Amino acid sequence: MLPTLQNGFTMLQRLYVHNFRCLENFELNLKDLPSSLLIGKNGSGKSTIAFVLEVLQSIGRGINRVSQLIQAKDFNSGRSGVPIRFEIEVLLKAQLYKYVLALELSPENFKEIRVFEEKLLVIGNPIYSREASQVKLYGNNIQSQIPQDNRVDTLLRNRFPLTSQLMASQFQVDWHLVALPLIQAQSETDPLYIFKNWLSSMIILAPIPSLMTGESSGETLEPKRDGSNFGEWFSGLLRRYPAAYTRIDRYLREVMPDIQDIQNEPIGKNAKSMIVQFEANDQTLSLDFKDLSDGEKCFFLCAVVLAANEYYSPFCFWDEPDNYLSLSQVGYFITSLRRSFKKSGQILVTSHNEEAIRKFSDENTFVLDRKSHLEPTLIRPYSEISIGGDLVDTLIRGDIEL
Repeated sequence: MLPTLQNGFTMLQRLYVHNFRCLENFELNLKDLPSSLLIGKNGSGKSTIAFVLEVLQSIGRGINRVSQLIQAKDFNSGRSGVPIRFEIEVLLKAQLYKYVLALELSPENFKEIRVFEEKLLVIGNPIYSREASQVKLYGNNIQSQIPQDNRVDTLLRNRFPLTSQLMASQFQVDWHLVALPLIQAQSETDPLYIFKNWLSSMIILAPIPSLMTGESSGETLEPKRDGSNFGEWFSGLLRRYPAAYTRIDRYLREVMPDIQDIQNEPIGKNAKSMIVQFEANDQTLSLDFKDLSDGEKCFFLCAVVLAANEYYSPFCFWDEPDNYLSLSQVGYFITSLRRSFKKSGQILVTSHNEEAIRKFSDENTFVLDRKSHLEPTLIRPYSEISIGGDLVDTLIRGDIEL
């Protein structure tokens, strides 16, 4: 029986990766954890986990060519004879979704990566499965799910009567294309739509504040990892959810008490630029968003993440959210994120900051370790590791080994 969660019935349960960079037979279990922390030395694999999530996010956003997702150098230690394998399990609307994607190097061309296996299951029942170029669709009304392009044998549309959910329609797809973005969802209740929408809405962040200008020439709900389209995300969020401004404003006033207003001023036909107004001692100051400090830009990013979580409850991976912050601000920053995602959504962060680490409990902290660049990453929940004394002190000494 699936657990009953207060977290909107939306939660990443498990991520499995094999033969990808430093991840070999790697499994991260986040079941029932609305917020979690990854810690470990530099090079232990934290950023690689983010890259895996980006691969899956890109598939959800419509990228289907394998060469745009990974490269031959991504095979672990040059082990090109073993497929790269990704598995992700997500609880969506009280149903467990499992997506599997395995990739291999073509025997006839060792520089070209192709799909070896792919499938999507919901509570154990296949929605579609694939081996090499052959894709099978399961369920009712499967004809409308077949992608409309010249790679599909259109005669297949009339070969399979739609009399049973066990009947499968089949079509061929280029080995070098991922099938998930190609299969057409029938409605917003279609498992294909639900899963692809969840993948595409993931927020994956490793911001570079110097690239965050606040300017926008469009609107989006798909932020870039480095935050360089922050202005477009801000505009897209407020366009889709106007009431989100209240949540953004409330958080910013907590961390920047002199902030007065945020304006998204038109600077051209389709372009806007964020202007931030401050007021203190009967004086006002207007600053272009790009002129804020790096830490202040991270406050804005946090405010938008909190608002996004309140309105569409995404999964969020944030690589070192404490970067660019003063020590006195880290604790409140992390606590605000954890408190918000306890109500809905889910967040996974990495950190080397002792104040941030202390804001997480033993049960939701995972330790990564890699003894050398020639060995794979190991992972264990901190609650299963026996160490003497304080975790932060042990990390400083470098005494944790898995």
